[in-house]
Amino acid sequence: MAMSWAFEGDCKKTAEYERQVMDYWATHEKEEPANAFYQQGEMANEAARVCIDLGDLDTAALLYRTGYERGLKEPGISSERKALWEFRWEHAQARLAARRAEKEEAEKHVASAKAALAKMTQLRTQQEVFLPYLTGYVAFYLGDYAQVLTDLEKANQNDPFIQCLLAETNAKLVNLERSHELSAKAAAARAHNPPAAYAHRAALKR
Repeated sequence: MAMSWAFEGDCKKTAEYERQVMDYWATHEKEEPANAFYQQGEMANEAARVCIDLGDLDTAALLYRTGYERGLKEPGISSERKALWEFRWEHAQARLAARRAEKEEAEKHVASAKAALAKMTQLRTQQEVFLPYLTGYVAFYLGDYAQVLTDLEKANQNDPFIQCLLAETNAKLVNLERSHELSAKAAAARAHNPPAAYAHRAALKR
């Protein structure tokens, strides 16, 4: 239901249903503490991702903070898992700052995200792909479109959200054929998650 509302472009309803999932996991904190707190953090972050994509930055910021705080409540949390939550939190703050055109603040959080990523060992390879996504995202909202292309071409090319950002960047650079090609790829997304929800809305608009 939460993701269905994401496809409808409704941040508040998405958050409402994600909170119900968080409430469910809160009832499992005693028997499954590690998984329960992790899942609460995941659900809050998922709702936040929908809201930031919809431009509701205040709600997104609140949800990202909730996700970070819930994730860190995991009893006996490992340094690896702690670094993961730090990376996600700094990643989110950098994107929020970029959306608000706060260049120095965005750059500060990008640097902190890199530092958190460097603390990881087992998870670093898995998470590294999200760094060029971050730097490309920040560059996009700060208007550095040449840098967007450089960074996002290192990100996951199968991610429909990345495809949309690249399509919008190419349109701004008047590379219209490439923009249309990327938009068509993004429009074909069939997953039930925030990137696909964004791509669906962006494709309809385009």
